[in-house]
Amino acid sequence: MKEFTFIIKDKNGLHARPAGAISAASKTFESRVEISANGKVADGKRLLSIMALGARCDTELSFKIEGHDEERAKIALYNVCKEKLGENERG
Repeated sequence: MKEFTFIIKDKNGLHARPAGAISAASKTFESRVEISANGKVADGKRLLSIMALGARCDTELSFKIEGHDEERAKIALYNVCKEKLGENERG
């Protein structure tokens, strides 16, 4: 299992566009992707599940990725977060 955290820096939080990008990227891998924030857990391959996290600016997202392509998925998802949700000091 691979894990990383990401603090949202986009002032609009985790809205539809970045949530869609995370979901789309997750679907390209066979690994299971779980995202948690605010005490809620989302399936990283389901857009509405991700948006239901209600993550705003400065919220920490925790990613857990498990499967045979987990390392590649971790790198890709971190890069999507960095591009869509703002630069981050943690990874």
